[in-house]
Amino acid sequence: MLNLFPSSTYIARRNKLQQSALTGKGIWIGHGEPPMNYTANTYRFRQDSSFLYLFGLSLPDLVAVMDFDSGETILFGQDYTLDDIIWMGPQPSLFDLAAQVGISDVRPISQLSGNLKQASQLHFTPPYRGETWLKLMEWTGKHKADLHPSIELIQALVNLRSYKETVEIDQMEKALTVTYHMHTAALGAIQPNRYEYEIVGEIMRQVHGHQAELAYPVIFSTHGQTLHNHNHHLCMANHRLALLDAGAEVPHGYAGDITRTFPVSGKFSTQAKSLYELVLHLEETAIQEAKPGTLYRDIHLQTNRRMLAGLTDLGIVSGPIEDMLDAGVAGLFMPHGLGHMIGLDVHDMEDYGEQWVGYTEDLERSTQLGLKSLRLARALEPGFTLTVEPGIYFIPELIQKWKAEGMGREFVRFDALEDWMDIGGIRIEDNILITQEEARILGPRIPKTVEEIENWPKS
Repeated sequence: MLNLFPSSTYIARRNKLQQSALTGKGIWIGHGEPPMNYTANTYRFRQDSSFLYLFGLSLPDLVAVMDFDSGETILFGQDYTLDDIIWMGPQPSLFDLAAQVGISDVRPISQLSGNLKQASQLHFTPPYRGETWLKLMEWTGKHKADLHPSIELIQALVNLRSYKETVEIDQMEKALTVTYHMHTAALGAIQPNRYEYEIVGEIMRQVHGHQAELAYPVIFSTHGQTLHNHNHHLCMANHRLALLDAGAEVPHGYAGDITRTFPVSGKFSTQAKSLYELVLHLEETAIQEAKPGTLYRDIHLQTNRRMLAGLTDLGIVSGPIEDMLDAGVAGLFMPHGLGHMIGLDVHDMEDYGEQWVGYTEDLERSTQLGLKSLRLARALEPGFTLTVEPGIYFIPELIQKWKAEGMGREFVRFDALEDWMDIGGIRIEDNILITQEEARILGPRIPKTVEEIENWPKS
């Protein structure tokens, strides 16, 4: 059974795209089923997000073509054979499925190549799977060097997908409700001498118990200084903090993306509490500043200023805040951006290219550590959904490099840093919707104050 919005949702989206002054044809190549280790044993199927947004059908080996001149939309594919049905059970016809998303013209895939060759101009978004490039080359009869993703189509789709509809917000709230269960189950299960993979097992039980999938591989570790730590093999030591970055994807394809940091012992040490409350202050203040018309880059920079001021109070750095900011000292402790767009993709529309999604022509991408990783810099607008995820990390290899090369030596108290290394890393993240006046945190509240975390019951 497919999870679909009403056909009017997809028709309205395609009609808006038709009004974007594109000419020629657009092609959307749906995903196939890549094998894990032999042809019949495939990875979990996940449809391309652009295809989902416009055509809704989460089935393999479909292609859609929109003619921007005539206004027609064609779905290309093949009905299942009797051999397929033996293994899969009865299946609806492709014509019936297409009707559910407002498409009446369904043709066999064998007619696709001839249709594309009639196009005066062919628009497609940047393929991110090798097999998609191969199919595009086969069906157009062109070499890859002669095929160029359409900037006009990218801009038109970003202009549509950046502003979330009510049905999309509802799906994100559902994804975040499952994500709530994932994080609270983990918080209740974290105890000294348990293995990280045991906690991940509790997380997965919640995911599948709520008819969801992972929006991305679980990041969970008592070595939170590794930003995307997918290794879950460590036994959790009493004095460590456990960083959990995990989110659910609901059947319609929408994602949640939440990070919390929990003390393994159940109680924050005085030192860990001081740093944790600094990160929490950074996150909550950034959310308050996220308003229509404000550059997210400016919020990122202001967050860095507050972080440096807080680290000064803790005796980790010293010096004029603006001088430290200009020298890139903030990147030593937060080498990632403050957040990114979220929706059908956990990093929404990132396959189009970050420069089209998070930047504008008058916003130049920085090369500075931390700021260069800011995926969303542009002015916020009502309807945007994004993450807010400041963090502070003590990365031994990065700190050693700076110390050895004399980088930031006039600001960073490297000797004092030795006392903080066991903290690892702290990150706190929520997902927000920009409204007409402010930001609203999406989903149920997931414990994040010291009191909420320390008083959460253990299983």
